[in-house]
Amino acid sequence: MAGGFNTVRELDDLVPVRTVLVSVSDKTALPELVDSLLTVNPEIMVYSTGGTYSRIREILGDSWQKNLSQVSDYTGQPEMQGGLVKTLDYRIYLGLLSEPYNEAHRADLDRLGASLFDMTVVNLYPFTQAVAAEDVTLEEARAHIDIGGPTMLRASAKNFIRVAAVCRPEDYAEVGAHLKTHGGATTLALRFELARRAFRHTAGYDTAIAAHLDRLEAESALAQYNTGGSRTP
Repeated sequence: MAGGFNTVRELDDLVPVRTVLVSVSDKTALPELVDSLLTVNPEIMVYSTGGTYSRIREILGDSWQKNLSQVSDYTGQPEMQGGLVKTLDYRIYLGLLSEPYNEAHRADLDRLGASLFDMTVVNLYPFTQAVAAEDVTLEEARAHIDIGGPTMLRASAKNFIRVAAVCRPEDYAEVGAHLKTHGGATTLALRFELARRAFRHTAGYDTAIAAHLDRLEAESALAQYNTGGSRTP
């Protein structure tokens, strides 16, 4: 460790994909993704949330219990009402950020019985589409600000030394072909390229949110809220 940060000096080029964290708004390409993952590893375990979990369970059919688990079952925490908190959990980020040859990280994983995640497949709430309507309210815009998705992508992209961060449905075919070519594993080169895409994606997302808020006139935008109450949590 140098300057208070972990310095990684040893890692694996090939990382077999055994556990995948999937949470997507755009579910249209999920059948192709699931088929690719099961083709390269019939024993793969997918952890998922909400509507994504339900869709993958439909795709898997009767065999879903072998390959699919709800994130809430894994973390032991139910989803917050409205899905506001689903994946922001220590066990999730331990699995995303742990480094392959760090004994302290391994001890933490063992202590909690946590899994290493080898890949995340995440795309974000469609904020830009939501605010495109002329009559969109600030509350409607606020509801479409994704928190868990960008956090998972950033954590996965930061740890590209082990984790593949997949953020675009148009990349599923490329990733699937890569896995088939490399025996169900990702290469360091692919993980690095996916990290680049993930950080560009989250940067663009935050830029769109900031730009929308900057365009609003505060007084009229905030007029929808009743601020006369005094309720405290």
